[in-house]
Amino acid sequence: ETSNLRHRPVGLGIMGLQDTLYATDMSFDTDEAVAFSDETMEFISYHAILASSMLAKEKGTYSSYKGSKWDRNIFPIDSLKLMEEERGIPTDVDMISRMDWTPVREHVKKYGMRNSNCMAIAPTATIANISGSLPSIEPIYKNLYVKSNFSGEFTVVNQYLIQDLRPLGLWNSNITEKLKYFDGSLKNIREIPEHLRNKYKEVFEIDPIWIIKHAAYRGKWIDQSQSINIFTSSQSGKAIADVYKQAWYMGLKTTYYLRTLGASSVEKSTLDINKIYDNTPEVAKVEIDTLVVPKPAFATASATAAVA
Repeated sequence: ETSNLRHRPVGLGIMGLQDTLYATDMSFDTDEAVAFSDETMEFISYHAILASSMLAKEKGTYSSYKGSKWDRNIFPIDSLKLMEEERGIPTDVDMISRMDWTPVREHVKKYGMRNSNCMAIAPTATIANISGSLPSIEPIYKNLYVKSNFSGEFTVVNQYLIQDLRPLGLWNSNITEKLKYFDGSLKNIREIPEHLRNKYKEVFEIDPIWIIKHAAYRGKWIDQSQSINIFTSSQSGKAIADVYKQAWYMGLKTTYYLRTLGASSVEKSTLDINKIYDNTPEVAKVEIDTLVVPKPAFATASATAAVA
């Protein structure tokens, strides 16, 4: 209580980044998507800092404000520049601003800040499940997974994928059969256009360097940090080490879990045993009994995702 009242930190974050990329027809592993992360986080940062300063004008600054970075006119992007200077190594993160920050800096200089920290991005897995969005800032884990609740287990398919396949006449029994066989991965389903196969890559099909890039470009606007999970299908210690070196190089303050693929698999008892598809990816298998297409942006509070 003493610490919170003295420093008054809050952590405004985001979730459902992947939902937004699907809605705007962007693939996660593109410079276009990284620029989107950069632009949206700048907007949030701008208004979060300005709002805190407006509260300071009304109610006064937090009690430990004197001597803080805010008091010294050091904003999150400035701290990244200072880190580069101290290291003597560039981060290769573009420091461009799309908004005019002069009014915000002047307001903070005159009235200070009500909160020592304003922004942080949390994992949001539970509340994302309840609200029907994808967790936090991560790519989709699986296009097909099993959800368990008191009524039983249900196989859920990515709603955005279905919405894109239907107009092309590709949401049919043949595609659903292959989707089950390949555990939601589209990379070996050649009937689906390449653009959609790229758009709907699952997280283990994306080079983890892209997760680092998104985080680095968001990070220059965030005064706290982000829960960044690293997903990799590589078994190479050097490759994993290189990912973490890149995270350090680009100025990430923190990373969260390292997630790798499991080695085990489960037989698919409900597929046609006479159908064998080529190039089966080496990923965990799930047993599929029921196919359920969820309504957009809806989930029950009792439901928990059980991902193979």
